[in-house]
Amino acid sequence: MALVDPGSTSDLRARVAHAFEQRLGRPPTVVGRAPGRVNLIGEHTDYNGGLCLPLALPHATYAAAASRDDEVLRISAAAFDTPWEGRVADLAAGKVDGWATYAAGVVWALADEGVTVPGLDVHIDSTVPVGAGLSSSAAVECAVAVAVAALAGRDLTDDLRHVLLAACIRAESEMAGAPTGGMDQAVALFGAPDSALLLDFDAGSQAQVPLHLAGSGLALLVVDTRVSHALTDGSYGDRRAECDRAAALLGVPVLSRATGWEGLADPVLARRARHVLTENRRVRDVVDACTAGDWPAVGVLFAASHLSMRDDFEISCAELDTAVSTAVEAGALGARMTGGGFGGSAVVLVPEERVAAVQRAVDAAFVQAGWGAPAYLLAVPGPAAAVV
Repeated sequence: MALVDPGSTSDLRARVAHAFEQRLGRPPTVVGRAPGRVNLIGEHTDYNGGLCLPLALPHATYAAAASRDDEVLRISAAAFDTPWEGRVADLAAGKVDGWATYAAGVVWALADEGVTVPGLDVHIDSTVPVGAGLSSSAAVECAVAVAVAALAGRDLTDDLRHVLLAACIRAESEMAGAPTGGMDQAVALFGAPDSALLLDFDAGSQAQVPLHLAGSGLALLVVDTRVSHALTDGSYGDRRAECDRAAALLGVPVLSRATGWEGLADPVLARRARHVLTENRRVRDVVDACTAGDWPAVGVLFAASHLSMRDDFEISCAELDTAVSTAVEAGALGARMTGGGFGGSAVVLVPEERVAAVQRAVDAAFVQAGWGAPAYLLAVPGPAAAVV
């Protein structure tokens, strides 16, 4: 199957600007762009005060925007026929439903943080696959955030990016009701080409980790199983609640500060804690291996991470397990599920010359199992959110 094309920034900017003018009768003032992301390793560690290593995808969301003279917020999207409309002053958790929640949530959070937000028209288009565990929702949030900041006359400094990060996290957790930890929004706002972003959520630090995959003859292939997942359906929240209970029983404010899991009598909580603590170690080891160019070691760590998510955190599924095992059998150095789980995607570290062979093998395995065909994209680390 063909790879999902991220499209060129100039072409997509022109497309979303044209659609804005067609729908709203005037050209946009700004267009914000924000990438999706794939996480190399470090799953369900962000809200536990741990480490993760995501990268910004070339697939991105574009938000064309212009101010209005009134306080009306009107949001439209290429994927939906009917726009959403309300007043900026009336925005609040529970007052917006469905697809518009993420964009409206950012406007609400920025206004609540003291950013002067006028009435707005916004039109959204995207090449980030939805429901694939590639953070399509955070891409919407961050694209809208940089567009709104530009309309408010704010320069996109690092300090402002941190303000936008906090607003986007609030939009997802408070307005949309998805208890995410902030990894997705952080890499969308701070990612860089040819690098992954090492995030330490306890220290509040971040650092670029150069990858140089192409120079090593390697590619990151993302396999979208097309098993739909939703972070608001309860399962994600259940895992977060279990981690919070484990941390409380171990006497630490966040689970990543625990020194072990042996003190937990509940076997389920012990498994959850073991995943988080061993996953943090694997993130450090992957950073070291990437820095040394030891890609076989990265593959081994990918395998250990997937087993931990399958057995200890219990967030994998048959389609993800099959994609991972089949990819390795077809010549990949390693593979693991990525994202929140319960469906979504696997990330595969594979020699460039084996990419097509891995796709064929996974396609055949899915046909044999009676499942629908997966989709594929190449994860080439790209730039952070910006006005384009």
